[in-house]
Amino acid sequence: MALLQYVSTAIISDIATVQMGYSFRSRLEASENGNIAVIQMKDLLDDNSVDFSGLMRIDMHNLKEQHFVRRGDLVFRSRGQVNTSAVIRDNPGKSVIAAPLLRIRITNFKNVLPEYLNWYISQADAQRYLTSVQAGTSVNMIRSKELEEMPVHLPSLKMQNNIVELAALSAGERMILSALAEKRGRYISVLLMQLAKEDQNDETS
Repeated sequence: MALLQYVSTAIISDIATVQMGYSFRSRLEASENGNIAVIQMKDLLDDNSVDFSGLMRIDMHNLKEQHFVRRGDLVFRSRGQVNTSAVIRDNPGKSVIAAPLLRIRITNFKNVLPEYLNWYISQADAQRYLTSVQAGTSVNMIRSKELEEMPVHLPSLKMQNNIVELAALSAGERMILSALAEKRGRYISVLLMQLAKEDQNDETS
């Protein structure tokens, strides 16, 4: 019960702004030396981070500062069966996100860490809310207004940081266990194949 006194509840619009990604009017044309990098759905990784190594670059010179992303911004998957987010951990340079992705930018750093909000969005409480407000038929979609109204439980910053660190450790453990299971499976397959061949050789000898 002692921890509960530090927990408050807010909605996303209390702690952040939500903005639709840039709507390009035509098909993106890649330019090797383009001045702008574009974050698309494919650039969001399974660990809920953004992969900047393969961003498409384009030539575009009429973008306003409000369109650019910055470190600590969240990129939200507003369309599809999975509605989670990815946090921008590094300096993105001159980068924009493409619609239908949404950008979440923390405005109240005294009460919330970007990494915590990024973690929270993928948790069961948030996912139940997002599922309840999905719009569309063949393609489910979360509108920015609905995302702004999503409730968020906010423990102290210290507790948020602890949660983020523990979640990272847990994710790392799952990756190690998954790799071990895969190697064990390959090893067992090799052994079983050897047994199959040896048994066949015994029958023919």
